[in-house]
Amino acid sequence: MTDTPLLRVVRGNPDDAELAALTAVVATAASASAPAPARRRTSWWGDRAAAVHAPAAVGDGAWRASTLPR
Repeated sequence: MTDTPLLRVVRGNPDDAELAALTAVVATAASASAPAPARRRTSWWGDRAAAVHAPAAVGDGAWRASTLPR
């Protein structure tokens, strides 16, 4: 383990409250910049949204329209 500080004040003389606020902001910014884990995509076969579709068309050519992607 090293003895190097994580933060160093270069100018000014912050009190304990200001230093605590600075530490909180830097820690939040460091954790927010971490990339979110990649979400695994559901396969087309297992996608339940494909089962939900508009009602069947009625009229001439309805049989042809029933197989078109929506």
